[in-house]
Amino acid sequence: MLKFKIVIFLLFPFVAIAQNEKLPIENLKQDLSIFKEIREKANSGVYKYRTKQQIDSIYSWAFSQLNKPKTLLDFYKIILKITDFEGSLHNDTTLPDEFQNKYSSGSIFFPYPVKLIEDKLVINFKNSEIPLGSQIYSINGSKTNFILKALGKYYTTDGYNITGKSIGFGSSFAKYFEMEYGSQKKFLVTYSLPNKTQKITKTVSGISNEIRKANFKNRYSLPIDSLQYQQAKDRFSFKTLSDKTVMLSVHTFAIGRNAKDAEHLIYKKFLDNCFQYLSEHSEVKNLIVDVRNNGGGTDPNDILTFSYLTQKPYRENAEAYVSFQEIPFPNYLVYDETELQKQQEERKDFEDEVKEEFPKLENGKYYQDKKFNPFLVPDKNSFKGQIYLLISPRIASAGSLFASLVAGNTNAIIIGEETMGGYYGHNGHTPIEYELPNTKIIIQFSIVNLEQDVPKKPNQIFGRGIIPDHEVKQTFEDFLQNKDTQLEYTLKLIEQK
Repeated sequence: MLKFKIVIFLLFPFVAIAQNEKLPIENLKQDLSIFKEIREKANSGVYKYRTKQQIDSIYSWAFSQLNKPKTLLDFYKIILKITDFEGSLHNDTTLPDEFQNKYSSGSIFFPYPVKLIEDKLVINFKNSEIPLGSQIYSINGSKTNFILKALGKYYTTDGYNITGKSIGFGSSFAKYFEMEYGSQKKFLVTYSLPNKTQKITKTVSGISNEIRKANFKNRYSLPIDSLQYQQAKDRFSFKTLSDKTVMLSVHTFAIGRNAKDAEHLIYKKFLDNCFQYLSEHSEVKNLIVDVRNNGGGTDPNDILTFSYLTQKPYRENAEAYVSFQEIPFPNYLVYDETELQKQQEERKDFEDEVKEEFPKLENGKYYQDKKFNPFLVPDKNSFKGQIYLLISPRIASAGSLFASLVAGNTNAIIIGEETMGGYYGHNGHTPIEYELPNTKIIIQFSIVNLEQDVPKKPNQIFGRGIIPDHEVKQTFEDFLQNKDTQLEYTLKLIEQK
């Protein structure tokens, strides 16, 4: 699968925009018009989950908001709402670095990390003001459910999924809150103590960005969720849990850049050794596959891993297509190269790869050549016992593609929470970036529209993530004890069987 990426280098001269500076209406409308045209021409997933009427409607709303000059942040929020509405976790919208750095350095943030537990927003930090585990009902007069709904646009997910947004809230709640409501030196918090219902109100002081980052690194749930927010040193592992049960954990598929990369070859050898061991130990009847922290990565790690779990030939996707062969609106691209000639060469290389992989035009879509999506065969040592797949809202991109293949095409029992990435498909593989000319906002999306090669199942809903057979969420008591609720549930399920 095509992996080329045009990465950030500002194509236009950058003029710093002050935090409270208001930009002219005509400039904002021009950027919004360019943004809309780019999405329609280059983004094959723009109508994946929304009808043209729905997309037109949200743009009508967006243009109606530009009836007077606005700050960069206010315009950014409009763009975010559109990209979130489209429904792709590969959508990324960023402010200019210079603006963002100056803005963050002078901001005041909510002081404590939080986490969603049993659909309640709780304090995830030991402190002397608001005890660990306290449930937050409101901040500065705004109710929690209203706040979370407003902050959802800052973290995109596939389709209509909302469970994945909990990952964004857990890592960046204070940052999102500050961007949405502005810097505030004081926060009036209404909360209740753990396992209590009486509401208490307390005012706490805001903190700097540096302290915010430090507090997050020292959050209470670190022992359980550390892999969700940082690269794991041990990206994969294999453990014997009992005579009959083993666990394979793969925390990321970002293991080398391609099939020839040394890191990928090390991972392949690791898998060979694991499943050779299982083929020689027929007493092992249960394999737990834990991908709860897997936010994706690169081919062929996901497809390779699946080869050890399936008993029949398989392929990566049922079909895939892009919307163009020649990049639309090249004047707004951002490049890795700085020289014009090299930029032209970079663009040509990108287009040549697109034309090779997606040569067939049908109804305005360029479809993938079959040679890039061959049928593959299971590994000779593929596991023939019972598979238990652990999933979570963190699973995305290549992680969710792998999980969907396992859920759809094996005997696996799926345990955990709905994934962020879709069961039936997603837009992925090949990111491209543009820069809007007036605001300098960078927009990124993936151009390949994938239909994953999975069967329709009654419990799997179009536009949603992978739905588990056994929905198991961390309980509040398990949160306080930093217990792995899903793994404990799985082990008990195995014991019962």
